[in-house]
Amino acid sequence: MNPALGGYREPTGGRLAAPPLRSAFLFKPNGMRPDQWTPKGDGETYDLSPLLKPLAGVKDQFSVLENLWNEQSVGRNGHWPKIPGYLSGGYVVRTSGRDLDIGGQTADQALAQAIGDRTPLPSLELGVDEAYSGVDNVGGGFTRIYGSHIAWRDRHTPVPKEIVPRLAFDRLFRTGPAAAPVSGFTTKQKAVTDSLAADDTSVLDLVLEDAKDLRRQVGVEDRAKLDEYLTSVRSVETRIENALKPQKRWINEGRFDVPRPGPGIPENFMEHTRLMLDVLVLAFWTDTTRVATYMFGNAQTGRNFSFLDGVSGSYHSLSHHSNEEKKIKVYVTVNHWHTVQLAYLLEKMQGLKEADGTLLDHSQILFGCTIKDGNAHQEHDLPILLAGGGNGAYRPGRRVRFDKDTPLCNVLLRMLHTAGVERDAFGDSTAVAANL
Repeated sequence: MNPALGGYREPTGGRLAAPPLRSAFLFKPNGMRPDQWTPKGDGETYDLSPLLKPLAGVKDQFSVLENLWNEQSVGRNGHWPKIPGYLSGGYVVRTSGRDLDIGGQTADQALAQAIGDRTPLPSLELGVDEAYSGVDNVGGGFTRIYGSHIAWRDRHTPVPKEIVPRLAFDRLFRTGPAAAPVSGFTTKQKAVTDSLAADDTSVLDLVLEDAKDLRRQVGVEDRAKLDEYLTSVRSVETRIENALKPQKRWINEGRFDVPRPGPGIPENFMEHTRLMLDVLVLAFWTDTTRVATYMFGNAQTGRNFSFLDGVSGSYHSLSHHSNEEKKIKVYVTVNHWHTVQLAYLLEKMQGLKEADGTLLDHSQILFGCTIKDGNAHQEHDLPILLAGGGNGAYRPGRRVRFDKDTPLCNVLLRMLHTAGVERDAFGDSTAVAANL
C-alpha cells in the first residue's frame, strides 16, 4: 500500500503484538425468502440452503442465527422504524424529521465511542444508496431519514454513510486535495505536526460560551439541534486528535492492493458494491478503523436489478411477491445476488493471512435484515448471520437456534463484550448471547 499511503510511516505509538478485533455490521434491505434461507439440519451438520450456497467456500467461518427479533419494531411500519432499531433495539419515534429519536445509540457507535480513539477513524460508514429525504405519509408518517442509516451516534443523530468509492478510499489515506501541500508544507513534516499538536485549543471551546448564550434564547427543539451540531464538531476534533496522538497500530506485512477508485459512482452496480466492500476490507487490513457498517441498500430501496437474468423493476416492488411462484423466483434471484456479495467479502477476508490466522479470524461480521420476508414484513426470526472467529471468541460453522423471540440485542451485547466493551445490557437485551 506504500504508493497509496504516500510512503509508509511508522506509528508513533509502536506496533501491537497481535491483531486487534475488527467489527462490521452489514444490512440487507427487503428481507430474505424464508424457505430459501433457513437451512436443514442442526449444529455443524446442517445443509446449506439455496440462499446460503454462495457461502459454501466459507461455511466453516460463519453461523446462521435463528429466532432473533427486535421487539420494539413489531406492529409498526414495515420498513422505516425497523432500520435504526437493527443495531439499537430501541423504540423509533414517528416523526417527519425534526425530532428524530431511535431510542438509543447503535452498537457500532457504542464500540466507536469506547475504542475509536485507538485508530485514525473511530468508525467507517459505507453504503450504495443516497440518503432519502421527505416523509412517507402512506407508510405511517415516518421520515425517510430513518431508512437511510443503521449507524446512530446517539438516539437523535444518524452518522452519514459514504457511497462514493473514491471519497471512501480517501478517508482512509487522505490522498487527493486533503493531502495537497500548503505553502510547501505537508503534515508529514515534523514542524507542521508539532505545530498542530501544540495548538490544543478546541474549536468547540472557543464557541462554547456563545453557544450557551444561544441555548438560553431558543426553544427545546432548537436546543437539541444545537447540541447535535456541537457533538458533530467534537467528533471531527476527535478524529484529528486521534491522528496526532501516539497510537499502537497493527501492521500487516502482506499486501492488499486496492487502486484508488475513479471519480464518481460506477454505472455498474456490482462494481460499485464491490468497490465499497474492498474499501471496508482495506480499512480493517490497514488498521485505519476497527468498526464499520455497510448498507447494501436503504429501506424500500427502488434499485433496479434488471442486470440479472429474468429480473426487472424496483427491488422493493419485487419483494412484495404476493406469494406468487413466478414473483417469488425473481425475488429469490435478487436475494441470491446479495449473498454472493457477502461471499465476496468473507472470502476476501479469509484469503488475507494475518499473524497466526486470517483477517476473518480476527473479525466479527454481523449480516442481517430487519424483516424476515419482504412480502409480509414479519419481525420474528430475522435472517441473521455471524461470521468470523472473533479472535477465538466464537465457534463458527453451525446452525444456532436460540429460544423463540430472543432479542437481537443479546447478540449485539455479546459482540460488544468480545470487543472488550463490558456492559451489563444493551438495548432491550435480556442476557449475553451464549452458544456462539
